Amino acid sequence: MLICDEPVSSLDVSVQAQILNLLETATRRRGLSMVFIAHDVSVVKNISDRVMVMYLGKVCEVLPSDGMQDEAVHPYTRLLLASLPEAQRGPGAVEDPAAPDGAAGELPSPLDPPSGCRFRTRCPLATGLCSEAEPPLRDIRPGHRVACHHV
Repeated sequence: MLICDEPVSSLDVSVQAQILNLLETATRRRGLSMVFIAHDVSVVKNISDRVMVMYLGKVCEVLPSDGMQDEAVHPYTRLLLASLPEAQRGPGAVEDPAAPDGAAGELPSPLDPPSGCRFRTRCPLATGLCSEAEPPLRDIRPGHRVACHHV
C-alpha cells in the first residue's frame, strides 16, 4: 500500500501531472493500492477509484469517483464539487441548483467540534436532529455511503 499525503499540493500544474503519472504507473506496475490524501477535490476525483470525503475528522461520504459530480449527496461533498472551476467539474457538467451557494456560519474548531453532525453549523439542511445525534454512515446504494440525517 502506498500512502500519499498531499503529494502534489503547491506544485505547478505540469509538475503535478508528472507526479500523478508516476504514482499511477508505480501502483499499476507493483500492484499496489494507494491512499491519496489531498484537499484538491479535482485531483482526488481524477486519480481515485473511490473517494472518501471528511469534515473535521469524520467521514461524510464514500463514493465512486466515476460520476461523482452527479452522484454526491452529502451537502459538504456537493459544496466542494460546486466550488470547482467549471472546466474542472467534468464534461457536460452544469451548475448544481441543489448545491449550497456556500457554507454559511463560522468554521467550527477542530479542537472543540460541534455536537452531532460536525457540518451542521454550516449546513443548509441542518435541523435539531443534527445537533442531537451524529449521523451514522449508511449505504444508500452499492459502493456509496453517506453520513447525513436528511439524504
